[in-house]
Amino acid sequence: MRLATGDAEALEQAVEAATRAVRRGDLVVLPTDTVYGIGADAFDPVAVAGLLAAKGRGREMPPPVLVASKATLHALTSSLPPWVTPLVDAFWPGPLTLVCRDQSSLQWDLGDTRGTVAVRMPDHPVALAVLERTGPMAVSSANTSGAPAATDVDAAEAMLGEQVVVYVDAGPTASSQPSTILDVTGDVPRLLRLGTLSIERIDEVLEPTGKAVLVPDETD
Repeated sequence: MRLATGDAEALEQAVEAATRAVRRGDLVVLPTDTVYGIGADAFDPVAVAGLLAAKGRGREMPPPVLVASKATLHALTSSLPPWVTPLVDAFWPGPLTLVCRDQSSLQWDLGDTRGTVAVRMPDHPVALAVLERTGPMAVSSANTSGAPAATDVDAAEAMLGEQVVVYVDAGPTASSQPSTILDVTGDVPRLLRLGTLSIERIDEVLEPTGKAVLVPDETD
């Protein structure tokens, strides 16, 4: 099922259809502020396994979790360093994914996470509307493993086909780059993937905390 979001009525129908699909344990494709994502209920291990299978990935590559509010970060994670707060205040919603220590009491199975979870709040009204109704979703780029990330629904549907029950079509994404990923489980933030958000911009926010991003060349 492919649903447009061109007006208020169509948007409501698309968001509701995606919400129902996620609650049933089905897969959906939805727009984000970076690229299109394929998503499932983060707390449904069968649905998450289906997401990984649709992409052709194994459990060693667990999907990130998207949330609708900054406050949800604290519900999903533990032992957050104090310098994470200015990053969240500056860049959420937006293209920054934070790899954190997860909340061990949560009943979920995202794959081989080794006690961590990657969390992001996307800056896209359609994605946020869905997330507000579903709660946290496991969402990865809407493409098969090794293929370019989809920046429109046509590309996502060509790769994922009938494995996805609902495609929410909000037109081409504003960016073709993924989010920047930081590991915040240690004493300093470490760069895991450079995306839309630059290291220079992150370091500007971190400067008052006395921290700076460690990039791979500096840690080799």
